[in-house]
Amino acid sequence: MPTVILDGINTRYEVAGEGPPILMFSPGGFDATVEKWSQLGIYAKVKPLDHLTKHFQCIMFDRRECGQTGGRVERVTLGHFVKQAKALLDHLGIGRAHLMGGCMGCSPVAAFAVTHPEMVMKMVLYWPVGGVKYRINGQLRFAEHLGFATRYGMQAVVDLVKETGKPFGGDPRGGPWASVIKNDTSFAAAYAALDIDRYKITIMSMQNALLDRDTVPGLVAEDLMLCDIPALIVPGSDASHATSAARYFHECLPKSEYWDVAVDNQTEIATAARLINFLQS
Repeated sequence: MPTVILDGINTRYEVAGEGPPILMFSPGGFDATVEKWSQLGIYAKVKPLDHLTKHFQCIMFDRRECGQTGGRVERVTLGHFVKQAKALLDHLGIGRAHLMGGCMGCSPVAAFAVTHPEMVMKMVLYWPVGGVKYRINGQLRFAEHLGFATRYGMQAVVDLVKETGKPFGGDPRGGPWASVIKNDTSFAAAYAALDIDRYKITIMSMQNALLDRDTVPGLVAEDLMLCDIPALIVPGSDASHATSAARYFHECLPKSEYWDVAVDNQTEIATAARLINFLQS
């Protein structure tokens, strides 16, 4: 897959299909990679790419700090995800596109629409993360990493990641930069030399930015209420993708459509038809 430097970070991306562009914010939490659209849970079941690429140009990418994309130790917020995505569209010479987010990718989709409404045609929010259990579990993940780094030191974090090779979601002790540590030797060396006290502040403020509420994280309701981009919301129903998060998006976004269908009835054929009909209407 090609790579490009976006906001100083080497970003892996893929373009598939022809037609109106869809910029796709990958699912997978803190392991949001291109492959998740085909291999992860509900997406492996409904196979969105098999159908969307017949009608649209699908632009996928490894989010910063995920997969083969690089990263930078800083207080990462939704704004950073939006900046990366916009830079990718600019690189490809695309002025307007549909947006589709899965899982944790839904929040940056909505943030993109709020920040750059002139660039967004429609947006699909598929299984948005949120809910009190999502917040608590996410905060526990950050706390486990911070506890490990505080007790054993930054070099121990690097050593652990090199040993296990797991991303943040697979082993919280490795932290949100685990994938970058795994793939970039120079980054790993610089990471190991970081001051632990300053790093604690970065981690805590990043957690507070990305896990800030019991509804849809990172987004102000009033901003969503002023966003007039048409949106299709597909609800999940588990500890990470609370149905209440999907309902919250529907409540706040004035031009949203809520696909009120149980998870078991989100079949491949039904889902493909609903997505394509919405984006083409």
